Amino acid sequence: MSSVSPRASVRRDERGAVLVEFAVTLPLLLLVLVGILDFGFVFQQYEVMTNAAREGARMAVLPGYAETDVQKRVAIYLTNAGISGAATTTVTPTQIALGGGLSSLPATKVTVQMNYTFKFLGPIAQLFGGSFGTVTLSTASEMRTEVAAGVI
Repeated sequence: MSSVSPRASVRRDERGAVLVEFAVTLPLLLLVLVGILDFGFVFQQYEVMTNAAREGARMAVLPGYAETDVQKRVAIYLTNAGISGAATTTVTPTQIALGGGLSSLPATKVTVQMNYTFKFLGPIAQLFGGSFGTVTLSTASEMRTEVAAGVI
């Protein structure tokens, strides 16, 4: 007769189960964590680009500034925010339509477009033969042109 109780033999048989479960779930947990980090970096860059477009639009609607001045201001804003890379900045004159039969107002739209390379997920996807490298971020800001009071 064996001296080991049935309860102890069941416990001994399950000793490595926790380690195996951890080994299976750890890569998935790390992938989710890395995905959250990468999404955070993408969102941060998008927000900085949005602010740069807003800054450029504000400069574009003021009298005395050319398109090259706006592009330089957007580039300086992005550089000061720590974003490296070539951003494409376009300045487009537009019209803002007013409701109620009123005439439209002149405006300027500044669009900033930039390629973002994923820091963590790109290299991980390449290990498995996938491509998860870059995404193009684009943001725009539109403001009405400054006019003297009573000119509208």
